[in-house]
Amino acid sequence: MDVGFLVFGLAGLLTLVCFMPPLAGRLKLPYSVLLAIVGCLLGIIVHVHGWAPSWIGDFLDSLERFEISSETFLMVFLPVLLFETALSMNVRRLMDDIGPILMMAIVAVVVCTVVVGVTLDAISPYGLVVCLLLGAIVATTDPVAVVGIFREVGAPKRLTTLVEGESLFNDAASIALYSVLLAVLGGHGELTASGIFNDFIVHFIGGGVAGFAMGRLACFLFAWLRGFPTAEITLTLTLAYLSFFISEHYLSVSGVVATVIAGLVVGSTGRTRMSPTTFEYLSSAWEQFGFWANSLIFLFAAMLIPKLMAAADWQELALVAVVFVATLVARAIVVFGLLPLLGLTRLGTKVSNPYKVVMLWGGLRGAVSLALALAVTEQTGVAEEARQFIAVATTSYVLLTLFINGISLRPLIRMLGLNQLSPVERTIRNQALAVALEDLQGKTEEVAKTEHIGTEVRDRIRAVFDASLTSVHDGQVGQMTDDQRVAVGLAIVAQREEEMFFDILKAQIVDWRMAEALLARAERLEDAIRLGGIPGFERAIAADVRYSTGFRLALRLHYLFGFQGWLARELGQRFANLMSKRSVAQRLIVFAREQITPLLGEEATQRIVSLHQRRLDLIENAMQALNLQYPSYAQWLQESYLGRVAREMERIRYRDMLEQFLISGEVYADLMAQLKSRWAHIDTHPPLDIEMSAAELIKRVPLFEGLSADSLRAISKLLKPRLSLPDQRVLTKGRHGEEMCFVASGAVAVHLPDNTMIELGSGEFFGELGLLGEQQIAPDVTSLGYSKLLMLSSRDFHALLARDEHLRERIQLVAKQRLRAIEVWKQFSQANAASAAAPAPAPSPAQAAEAAEAASENPPSTAGGNGMPAALQDSAADSPNEGAEGAPPPGEVLGEPGIVPR
Repeated sequence: MDVGFLVFGLAGLLTLVCFMPPLAGRLKLPYSVLLAIVGCLLGIIVHVHGWAPSWIGDFLDSLERFEISSETFLMVFLPVLLFETALSMNVRRLMDDIGPILMMAIVAVVVCTVVVGVTLDAISPYGLVVCLLLGAIVATTDPVAVVGIFREVGAPKRLTTLVEGESLFNDAASIALYSVLLAVLGGHGELTASGIFNDFIVHFIGGGVAGFAMGRLACFLFAWLRGFPTAEITLTLTLAYLSFFISEHYLSVSGVVATVIAGLVVGSTGRTRMSPTTFEYLSSAWEQFGFWANSLIFLFAAMLIPKLMAAADWQELALVAVVFVATLVARAIVVFGLLPLLGLTRLGTKVSNPYKVVMLWGGLRGAVSLALALAVTEQTGVAEEARQFIAVATTSYVLLTLFINGISLRPLIRMLGLNQLSPVERTIRNQALAVALEDLQGKTEEVAKTEHIGTEVRDRIRAVFDASLTSVHDGQVGQMTDDQRVAVGLAIVAQREEEMFFDILKAQIVDWRMAEALLARAERLEDAIRLGGIPGFERAIAADVRYSTGFRLALRLHYLFGFQGWLARELGQRFANLMSKRSVAQRLIVFAREQITPLLGEEATQRIVSLHQRRLDLIENAMQALNLQYPSYAQWLQESYLGRVAREMERIRYRDMLEQFLISGEVYADLMAQLKSRWAHIDTHPPLDIEMSAAELIKRVPLFEGLSADSLRAISKLLKPRLSLPDQRVLTKGRHGEEMCFVASGAVAVHLPDNTMIELGSGEFFGELGLLGEQQIAPDVTSLGYSKLLMLSSRDFHALLARDEHLRERIQLVAKQRLRAIEVWKQFSQANAASAAAPAPAPSPAQAAEAAEAASENPPSTAGGNGMPAALQDSAADSPNEGAEGAPPPGEVLGEPGIVPR
């Protein structure tokens, strides 16, 4: 075919497609249905166009000479359709309903294949394999045909996600079954349940792994292409085709699943890896790609319908009616039978009956089914009779779903009221409308005065506002409960928070790694409010300041092997995250006061502000310990943050000057180069030095003062430096006599059995009594901040005491003092217990003398005030250290009983 006529034919079709969306709107028809009608008409006209003028005749001739094969559908159009749909999906909402989606995408395909196959085999002469093959072909639903209708009528987002997610993944299941059955029909395989199952598992999971790997690779490459939008968008286009082709032809896994997963990865992760403006361009570009691919694939597929239906007879058409009923029955089995059972498990979420009805009736079929049927007609190894039947049955069935289900789906959604706002949403809508109209009416009056517009015109415009305000009952906001108003306000603020974090990314105030974490936290907060209301928000803000999984793993490796580099990076990342969250939390409180008050009222706004103030307090508390422990790093973070803000403001200023023609493009380029050089230092991220060298830390412990250099070197080899987090349990009751600890910096709290507490600061130690065999008390010890500890195991402890007599004497002296204090404390405890049961006699002279003796041996410490018995405080607190025995082994860290940070 001449290239010029090929281009002429494609350009003519795209020109025709341009007028389809407005025409579909005027005719009240789904866009896919109109495309099918036009395609069928074109398929008929191309064979009888002798009457047409020469240029129309040439156009129709070029269409007739198009060689449209099944491979064209699957390799040219399908990757674009799948990738575009996956790119626009919200991955978190998809994962919320992953159970029902996979049920409809996998189980429903199998059920449909079996029900259609067995039913047709019982009433037709074509054989079980042919009937099963037809069932697999008609089991795949078309995402574009269904979701297009949902978007037109304003269906709920969750319903759209359920059906769209099903349509994305069931192509893979259908094509996997189709491949196995076609091989059996061609004599190249056997029909066994295990064979089909194994083939499907390999294809589906393998495709998912391949797509995830290629999607992550593309996101990594975005960093190299940053600043070149055309290159970044081109990479996503090549990713769609390469993930499909490589998976199918080189890895022998599902190209459909690979393309879908790659699109989901780019849609969720890519927006933080590529420049923000590029992601906006990317969304628009892929919307255009999807429109072209969807329109052309429907037109080309529909043009084949007259050819495929030419040899149809009444018997085959009667079997099509059976197929239509059988597919509905199969879908009903899954929707109304299996989905409720899935809802009883952790994988399932409840789906309402109106949603189930729409999911049952909304299983439209489209171009993929036609492409698979066309592929069967191209298989010379399949009997002619079977090829003809599959082609006619599939084509007729697709037309039935489009013209019956497609046309009636919109009225069905309206009849079920799924396109209507909820009472709460209507109330908020009316209140927002009232607030906006009142504000706009005042501004319109100001414009009228400024422009000297006549009184009559102003009265007419005022009448429009007055009529609209009269129809809006802004008092409806009072119909909501207080908790409903607060929950709605929290959801609005959460959405604003996500936008703020994205704005921070656009301004390059944070890098993509931090932006990815911040955006994920903001999405989780919004989901928590949507699912749990106010309690969900409170749980989410508590979880927001907890340590990440990466931090927990880094801390585990630090305790097991002493690795510090990863832990230092995680600490720095947490520091920067908390600072960004604090900045946004402060601005959100201002936003709530200014924007939520007119919408929801003063009382609801105060509760929202109070909840966010509590969140801000949690963030401040989490940052306080870091600021105290690492003041230099905190200062650098503030400098970096302020510098990035200044850099962005300078960039915006130069861009405005360029747009206002105050400077030329050459001057703008030079200014931007100077800007980049001027602020380059703020992108240099200094490492957070956690200073965990044993040789340096032992110098802070007074117990080791005066020891020789050789002794200090020997001791430093035995002591294991460890970082303890705020509120982290260091020693617990369950592990006695395993280790002792020296506090090099920071502070720990010793929790005694009588619910009293002692604080131990830098230079003090604890746990030595357990190593000396004294197990009389076993308190818990927790860190009060980011404390640097030196851990000494039981074996090394005894070796050290045997080697250094002077050190042994010091430790034994402290142990003796503490044991004396324990005896005093026991006597006081017994006296208090006796006084609780009966009038307590005055302390005996011996007891008083003993307490006085303990107090005289150890003068009171100014660091007391902890509620501990006075004699115990006096005898223990002023010694170089306070004691508590029982330490967990180095391996007992986060997630285990030994160390549990908040």
